[in-house]
Amino acid sequence: MTQVHVFVEGPSDKSALQALLAPLLAQLREKQVFVKLFDGQGKKSVLFGVPKRAVSILDKNPRDIVVALPDLYPKNQGFDHETPEQLVAGIHKLFREAARQKKLTNEVDLQRRFKVFCFKHDLEALVLAAFDALKSRLQAPGLKRTWKVPVEDVDHGRPPKRVVEEVFQSRGMRYKDTVDAPLILSGAHYVQVAEDCPQCFKPFISFLSSL
Repeated sequence: MTQVHVFVEGPSDKSALQALLAPLLAQLREKQVFVKLFDGQGKKSVLFGVPKRAVSILDKNPRDIVVALPDLYPKNQGFDHETPEQLVAGIHKLFREAARQKKLTNEVDLQRRFKVFCFKHDLEALVLAAFDALKSRLQAPGLKRTWKVPVEDVDHGRPPKRVVEEVFQSRGMRYKDTVDAPLILSGAHYVQVAEDCPQCFKPFISFLSSL
């Protein structure tokens, strides 16, 4: 049996991923791979708290895997980073430091089982990628895209969450991430969303699917 601990920034990330990934998580359970999502208190809780927790979890449980999955936005929070590669490298550095503070002899094995991905630039990239489900939630079959495609090219200046908020406002509605994101993503298929978010979300899905 393998336990996969996935740490995200907050409740909306957790509930939305659970809704989107429900079929995949069920398939993994049949293979004795159990994925559990944990929500934190924002980006810094993932950047600084998860590496330390990961060292402890992985050292105690030699079959477990820990995944850190923060937002790329906002840039430079916690340490300097603007790109996914810089964010991933920074979290791995904090993980190595945490492992060395404990003077562990199995650091290489722990690093192998510590994975880092990110949302580019935040969870709402997945909401925009689930375009048909978004239109259904808004009851707007004629909705047109007003954002960059692929959605992961939406940038730090106007991150996906701001775009989603604007789209809801244009329909006289208010976006509530803990309610709307799970509802929208429950109506989408994770494979399609991954194909439309190939830069950062698809690698995470490919990793889970490989287990």
